[in-house]
Amino acid sequence: MRRLVAVLTLMFVVAGCGDDEKPSSPSSPPARPVTIALDFVPNPVHAPIYLAGDAVKIQKPGSGPDGLKLVTSGKVELGVLDIHDLAIAREAGTDVVAVGALVGKPLAALVAQPDVARPRDLEGRTVGVSGLPSDPAFLEAIVGHDGGDVSKIKQVTIGFNAVSRLLTKRVDAVPVFWNAEGVALKQRGLEANEFRVEDYGAPPYPEVVFFTSRATLASERARIEGALDAIARGLETTRARPEEAVDVIAKAAETDDLELMRAQLDAVLPIFADDLKLDRPVLEQWADFDAEIGLVNERPDVARTFDFTLRGE
Repeated sequence: MRRLVAVLTLMFVVAGCGDDEKPSSPSSPPARPVTIALDFVPNPVHAPIYLAGDAVKIQKPGSGPDGLKLVTSGKVELGVLDIHDLAIAREAGTDVVAVGALVGKPLAALVAQPDVARPRDLEGRTVGVSGLPSDPAFLEAIVGHDGGDVSKIKQVTIGFNAVSRLLTKRVDAVPVFWNAEGVALKQRGLEANEFRVEDYGAPPYPEVVFFTSRATLASERARIEGALDAIARGLETTRARPEEAVDVIAKAAETDDLELMRAQLDAVLPIFADDLKLDRPVLEQWADFDAEIGLVNERPDVARTFDFTLRGE
């Protein structure tokens, strides 16, 4: 979820602290609340967690995303992570395992100026990339699937300034998250064309997952299951009372831009993972996809990367 991290930093100012926060609505908590590390600043993707009640304690990141370090060190029991970062972390030797899905569909997209009708039309034009290794991989996947030649595209590193660079027409397209930059650009009046990776060869993988260390899962399985149950109830509350979710997230993010928060929540509401379930056949397809586009050197071992006993199909 690294892309969303940067976008939300640009869209509203938040306090970059690591303080624990109490979620807002009551539920039946386990004996001790499970601490969950967010991947970045509170945003509408996190609404079900904030509405999970006292079953969880929420820890915001510090100056950067540090959920992996906190989970692997045992300082927190659960974390939120982009599924591709999960694969990269495991390939680097970190023994973490996903135990549930939060966002059940891909969020990656190539967002382009209105005169770019299809991805292969970017040949001979300029695409801004953040500097993350995922950007060239997704650019090649989307353009290549459309029959284009990515070597004919000029890639320039723009950091995490996708919205401003598109609005000022300094680039023709950027790989982004459609629920974040896509929403922000629409609010700013740019009728950009949006080429979602799911429409260009990617399986419908869950973009955002819950993860823990294998050691913590072995010792705290019942508590983690209780926390996931509470977050699943928080998801139902989010769907039933979206205005409440917007208010809670806006307060947590320390922003008064309720219009943006509601637009981003509306974008993600239909693709939250029902009951946080993991779909093994889809994840097998995801493993093939990540290896094919070069995000990892070796195909992820789905049986080792995910635990299906808590939220499996």
